[in-house]
Amino acid sequence: MKSLAGQVFVLQAIMASLLIGVAVFETVIQSERDSTDEARARVRSVAETFATAKGVADAMDDPDPSAELQPRAEKARKVADVDYIVVTTPQGVRLTHPQPSLIGGQFIGAIGPAQRGQVVVETLDDDDGRFVQAIAPIQDSDHRVVGLVATGLRIGDVPVAVTRQLPLLVSTGVVAVLIAVGGTVLVTRRLRRQTRGLDPAELARMYEHHDAVLHAVKEGVVILDGEGRLVLVNDEARRLLGLAQEAEGARVRDLGLEPRLVQLLTSGGLVEDKVIPVGDRLLAVNHRSTEQNGGPAGSVATLRDTTELRVLGDQAEATRRRLKLLYEAGNHVGTSLDVTQTAQELADFAGARFADFVTIDLAGEVLSGGEPTPASEMYRTAVSGIRDDHPLYPLNTRIHYAAATPHASGLGSGSAVLVPSLRESTGWRGQNPALTADVLAYGIHSLITAPLLARGETLGMATFLRSDKPEPFDSEDLSFAEELTARAAISLDNARRFTREHTLAVTLQRSLLPHTLPQQNALKVAHRYLPAQAGAGGDWFDIIPLPSARVALVVGDVVGHGLQAAATMGRLRTAVHNFSALDLTPDELLTHLDELVTRTEPGGDHQPEEGTLAGATCLYAIYDPVTRNCSVALAGHPAPFFIRPDRTVESPDLPVGPPLGLGLGGLPFEATEVHVPKGSDIVLFTDGLIENRAQGIDEGLTTLHRTLAQAHGGPEQICEAILATVVPESPRDDVALMVARTRALSTENVAEWELAPDPEAVADLRAATTRKLEEWRLGDEAFTTELIISELVTNAIRYSTGPIRVRLIRDISLICEVYDNSSTAPHLRRAATTDEGGRGLYLISQFAQHWGVRYTARGKIIWTEQQTSS
Repeated sequence: MKSLAGQVFVLQAIMASLLIGVAVFETVIQSERDSTDEARARVRSVAETFATAKGVADAMDDPDPSAELQPRAEKARKVADVDYIVVTTPQGVRLTHPQPSLIGGQFIGAIGPAQRGQVVVETLDDDDGRFVQAIAPIQDSDHRVVGLVATGLRIGDVPVAVTRQLPLLVSTGVVAVLIAVGGTVLVTRRLRRQTRGLDPAELARMYEHHDAVLHAVKEGVVILDGEGRLVLVNDEARRLLGLAQEAEGARVRDLGLEPRLVQLLTSGGLVEDKVIPVGDRLLAVNHRSTEQNGGPAGSVATLRDTTELRVLGDQAEATRRRLKLLYEAGNHVGTSLDVTQTAQELADFAGARFADFVTIDLAGEVLSGGEPTPASEMYRTAVSGIRDDHPLYPLNTRIHYAAATPHASGLGSGSAVLVPSLRESTGWRGQNPALTADVLAYGIHSLITAPLLARGETLGMATFLRSDKPEPFDSEDLSFAEELTARAAISLDNARRFTREHTLAVTLQRSLLPHTLPQQNALKVAHRYLPAQAGAGGDWFDIIPLPSARVALVVGDVVGHGLQAAATMGRLRTAVHNFSALDLTPDELLTHLDELVTRTEPGGDHQPEEGTLAGATCLYAIYDPVTRNCSVALAGHPAPFFIRPDRTVESPDLPVGPPLGLGLGGLPFEATEVHVPKGSDIVLFTDGLIENRAQGIDEGLTTLHRTLAQAHGGPEQICEAILATVVPESPRDDVALMVARTRALSTENVAEWELAPDPEAVADLRAATTRKLEEWRLGDEAFTTELIISELVTNAIRYSTGPIRVRLIRDISLICEVYDNSSTAPHLRRAATTDEGGRGLYLISQFAQHWGVRYTARGKIIWTEQQTSS
């Protein structure tokens, strides 16, 4: 009994005895209560049943009711197992009783409620103990109380449940004692094994030594059990973790510790020197399970204060944040090649993440793509901040930095300047005393200004200001501002260079495009040209008057953008003009143009080098107002649309040749003639009109077709409708558009004759020519025209064998054409004094303004143009 195990055994035995006694007492009390309730229910049920039994109420009216009711009552008493069933008159005179000698006597009990028709149950005591009695009324058919029934039963006669439960309770107690004995034996063995046979004194001394060492060390120790509760915490751990004295025994999750520390302590895993911030300290934590080598469930952790490493940690964290901001700046600043947008992106980024307000001032030359100079004037290009009611200079303000300001110092030295406290600094006030007073009143208190340096050039100044952030800028912020502006300056310089190249390319391209439309009567033309937002390309268009009142329409597109594309476009446009002067058919002209491009563009073996032409498309069409036919040839270009006078729209299925300059000489170009009635519209365009990021070519063609079908008015109105409906807001490619409404020369302005190859027919032709000129009121041109026609017809008679046709056309000039079936080309030469011939073409070149030869499938046409006075 002196050992701990013996004491535990005695305690368990006492507890088992108490529990058994309490259980028996509770069982007895409950059994008595249940017996009383069962007795009350039984007597009530028997009384009510007998009172309402058939014939009982009728028997009350008999002259001798006892004779009939006595046997029935005794029989019912035995069946119901009650002590008595007594039937009385309404006044309480017994009519039945188990002892017949008591019949006729007065019943003792509370008969008042029963006389009123109620059932009453009462508990009574006599010398033999406590019994329960129920009195129920006997009612006739008119619900009159004609008698009473009283039933009684002693409570002791009801079976008691405690007699059935006592064996179970006794057995339970015996089992509890046996378990206590077994537990004591197990505890004894376990204690002997854990204490290694040490006696209590030795254990106490060992505990005192352990406790002294535990609380003396300068390293926190925390021991947890298997459920995550604190078993032991030494003084150092309490100090480091801020634990109260009563923390032991609580769950570690309920102590409000750092979540990462709680997770580590409850993980049960092995951890070595894990650094975790706890409050204002950095703790190095070691943790391992105590279950190793048969130990108890739980874990032990040691905590070591490493707060001296916090400064280094803060520096590393600050460096990490700066690197992260610089990385984010690379994703947010410089997303476009627009100088103003890039500056605004820098201001927005730094204003939201680094400073409260940011202003960007750029040199005026930078905004237009030029090179900044020391004398460049600065303009406020971007402003961003946490509020819009700031007192800073607004956008587009021209700014001159006063000599004493940080801006002037930074601009001159090329280094960022830090002003931690604007209120204590006086140099910056010289810029604008009134404005600086408003700045201070607004709450702006600290400033960094940094030059935007790129490739040795100062593009502008970036200024960072703080107002809501209470901490002023420091040297670390200064370093970050320098790095941020250095990176942003590269993006600004790239945008500046792009702006310069874009401006040069657009200027070059516009200088190469036609500025005015040539004079001609065949077409009424409207045109539009839109350069791409990303850079000027190589799209072009042209209207070229041709002999015989014809007009050539040209639309082309050089692949690529920039100066190279614009320069190539200029060369192609010049080549088209030169080939047009040869009066070639559209397919022949494109063939010559393709050969020229393939031959002159660098990059041997047809492999384009960087910056060289990678192909071009072209549409060349010739409209003849006399025949009203349009001959069209395509070199990889979209086909034109034709709007008929009835406003129906069609796009003929024209053969498309390969793009120019691809070296595919084996693929020919084909020309197709389309009849175009007077008043029709020919719509020519480059692919930038119908192809963009939002839609493909097929969808663009469908949109254009729908727009043309709904367009009304002249060529100018049609152009405006196309630009408003088809062209995207920011086209990624150039757009060249031309709408030409056809006109026709009436038969009154055209005269034709067909002659036999006979010299005698020349005289009649001269006479007919003079009459037609008089009719056209061009009599002053008769002599010259007769001379030209005579020379041309005579030459045709000499060298051709078939019929000869002559045509006069009155247009801007007087046009004379002679058709023959000979392919011999006339040549202009200087005739010697002894030559009999060779002077005809010389005379023609002197009298005609222009002349030339155009070959047909069956011969040639020699034509001349004369300037008329009408």
